[in-house]
Amino acid sequence: MSLATFEPRKNIDHLIRCFAQAVRSRAIPTDVKLVLVGTQGWKFDKIMGELANSNDLYSRIVVTGFVPDLLLAPLYSGALGFLYPSLYEGFGLPPLEAMQCGLPVIVSDIPAIKEVVDDAAISVSPTDADALSQAIITLVNSTSIRAELITKALQRAKLFSWEKFIADHVALYSRMLS
Repeated sequence: MSLATFEPRKNIDHLIRCFAQAVRSRAIPTDVKLVLVGTQGWKFDKIMGELANSNDLYSRIVVTGFVPDLLLAPLYSGALGFLYPSLYEGFGLPPLEAMQCGLPVIVSDIPAIKEVVDDAAISVSPTDADALSQAIITLVNSTSIRAELITKALQRAKLFSWEKFIADHVALYSRMLS
């Protein structure tokens, strides 16, 4: 599963190509699907074009469109893993949400996301197709790696909460005013 606005910086077209590469190599079971959750963003036609180029995988790629927040946790919880190959992020909330739901995660190794996931995810270059395809294959086929990542993800996710965020900001503003 992946959750992102369909726009270039989210790198969804790259994810589709990498998933297609993993499927075409016959390295993942035929019942594994790529579920793309998100709304249309700017230049989403490139992503739709990539989907059209992968029409032989029509039954293996599901595009849900917008999903309300109340329904995201069940989607996360029903997924085998979470994929987030973004080229640029300010924070990386979707990988954190996925980790809070006990999902193993594959992310880009960009600084903002690495700061969130640390070693609790598989990190790959957002432009390395072979690395992302191999990470997908590994995640799908290795129950031990999934179990290890789930344990790490749940522990890492505990470090983040809205209460901690608010408390840290109140403390920062207090120090600045002093």
